[in-house]
Amino acid sequence: MHRETPPRTRIRIDTDVCIGAGQCALAAPGVFTQDDDGYSTLLPGREDGGGDPMVREAARACPVGAIRVPEPEA
Repeated sequence: MHRETPPRTRIRIDTDVCIGAGQCALAAPGVFTQDDDGYSTLLPGREDGGGDPMVREAARACPVGAIRVPEPEA
């Protein structure tokens, strides 16, 4: 069962696309984890990435492009 990331989050995980590869959790374990079904989810309080420099790498590493990280505001 896929759950939608809460709408107030800045990082988006398309749970309809996520295949549970876990690359995001490996790249940025302080921001991403996997739920009981193995799908990617954000750790509580890390919806904005928490300044982790590996967040963009985590999105890049996702084999199905399920993670969207908005560009920093100017």
